[in-house]
Amino acid sequence: MDNLQGFHRSHYCGDLRAADAGKTISVCGWVQRQRDKGALIFVDLRDRTGILQLTFDDATARDVFEKAKSLRSEYVVAATGKLKEREAKTDKIATGDVELYVTELRLLAKSETPPFAIEEDSQVNDMLRLKYRYLDLRRPDMQHAIATRHKITKIARDYFDEQGFLEIETPILTKSTPEGARDYLVPSRVHPGKFYALPQSPQQYKQLLMLSGFDRYFQIARCFRDEDLRADRQPEFTQIDLEMSFVNEDDIMSIQEGFLKRVFKEVLDVDVQTPFQRMPWQEAMDRFGSDKPDLRFGFELKDISDIVKDCGFGVFSGPVAEGGSVRLINVTGHAADFPRKKIDKLVDFVKTYKAKGLAWARMIDGQVTSSYQKFLTEEENKVILERAEAKDGDLILIVGDAKNTVVWAALGALRCEIARQLDILDPKDFKFLWVTEFPMFEWSEEEGRYQAMHHPFTAPMVEDEDKILSDKANCRARAYDIVLNGTELGGGSIRINTPEMQEKAFQALGIRDEDIQERFGHLVGAFKFGAPPHGGLAYGLDRLCMLMAGASSIRDVIAFPKVQNASDLMMACPDFVDDKQLDDLSIAVTRKEQDEAEA
Repeated sequence: MDNLQGFHRSHYCGDLRAADAGKTISVCGWVQRQRDKGALIFVDLRDRTGILQLTFDDATARDVFEKAKSLRSEYVVAATGKLKEREAKTDKIATGDVELYVTELRLLAKSETPPFAIEEDSQVNDMLRLKYRYLDLRRPDMQHAIATRHKITKIARDYFDEQGFLEIETPILTKSTPEGARDYLVPSRVHPGKFYALPQSPQQYKQLLMLSGFDRYFQIARCFRDEDLRADRQPEFTQIDLEMSFVNEDDIMSIQEGFLKRVFKEVLDVDVQTPFQRMPWQEAMDRFGSDKPDLRFGFELKDISDIVKDCGFGVFSGPVAEGGSVRLINVTGHAADFPRKKIDKLVDFVKTYKAKGLAWARMIDGQVTSSYQKFLTEEENKVILERAEAKDGDLILIVGDAKNTVVWAALGALRCEIARQLDILDPKDFKFLWVTEFPMFEWSEEEGRYQAMHHPFTAPMVEDEDKILSDKANCRARAYDIVLNGTELGGGSIRINTPEMQEKAFQALGIRDEDIQERFGHLVGAFKFGAPPHGGLAYGLDRLCMLMAGASSIRDVIAFPKVQNASDLMMACPDFVDDKQLDDLSIAVTRKEQDEAEA
């Protein structure tokens, strides 16, 4: 096996063009494939920038030619030679105008046959890809995604530095303050029985930095949450995290719009129009059934509760009588695309969102067919179609429930599912939106109490401050989310900055005085020493990268992600540790999995 002693790489493979012809070039990389034509051998050499064709012919030294003959896919080589223009040019690769006639070839490492082809858009089982992630990352589309992530973080650092932000690191080992998602806990060896928590976000630290006088903070922050995973969730993730003092919502939004405008221009050459549209939370829910609405298409929700509240059809009147609502969406112009069998599948779809069913009406060739019209009067049917602004070719879909949250969730998801089925979602059409005036609290059926919709450090709207204890259901927060094409990119708020208001917020959440002191005494105590008005925002870097790279999951923009059960297939973790490590930590473990396996 050869080595790199005395060898110097002069160029990356994918950077070479016709203008470089005639130069002596040295490149390194992996063999994509070797084509042996007898007296002529071609080798496609790949590095992270692209592919370059290496050529060996009858003018090549015999020992070099024989070495080229032995090459196989994924062998690691270094080559030096003369770059020439190709006679048979190709537009399939960026370097299709040139080829390297090799005079020196070094075989640096051999490779076994990989478990899948190292090529773009390889159709490989995700579990196999993640088990051999180091091979998966060699694929051009994965390398592009990770390089895009690097560009985004570099632009973020440059932009926020220019805006006067200081990058300040906050601790990874911190205090557990359970209020929201579950913490990952880390046992302390020197304090037996006590635990650190991995941060769910740098929230409290960055607020304390505002109190410390660092009026513009920024960090690419690693965060951890022990929660069930989805396509856009990981147990460890990265935020572009920031906080500002002496600002209001407009100041924060303006700076964020500047960042997003810049990053989309520099990475994708897309001109983002600012300022972004703003929409109160209540309007977003009423129109789109979601607090992260996709604005690339219509099919907006319309409330027909007033029309059906006194009708004789209990499926419609019942939910209204119980304090809920009945709402519809109009899939304009697509009735013919949804025959009865497809509608039945939509019924099953909404049931996954706890809806009891789905009523429908189709207008084709001037005729209306419906699942509900025979239960309503002619006038009621007419007014429903008028409210839907229905015309020939439209499909009306209706959901009612005693809980508005069910109606919103079912129809909000349904409109997006239909858009996907109709293939009308353009991934290059970027529609940004600020959703504002979120509820301060949301009712948790599981906990049987109100919880903070964002976190307990969010300030109430000034006009709702007196509702924080007396009218929690109608207390709005100075919170805002930045949404892109149905995905929440980030969220933030103006924070509470007085101990009196912070204690009220804790009381509203049912946290006892002694627990306030134990869990949050450091923060409430600090506020007594003059905390400036402040607010901030955190982007989900993984989600931003996913959308900008055109990936379908955040796993495709994270170098080493976890799978659905929060395990790492490549490293085979989490795993058991030996008894001595546990003894050092004063921990005893009941190993159920091991005991059951042995039984």
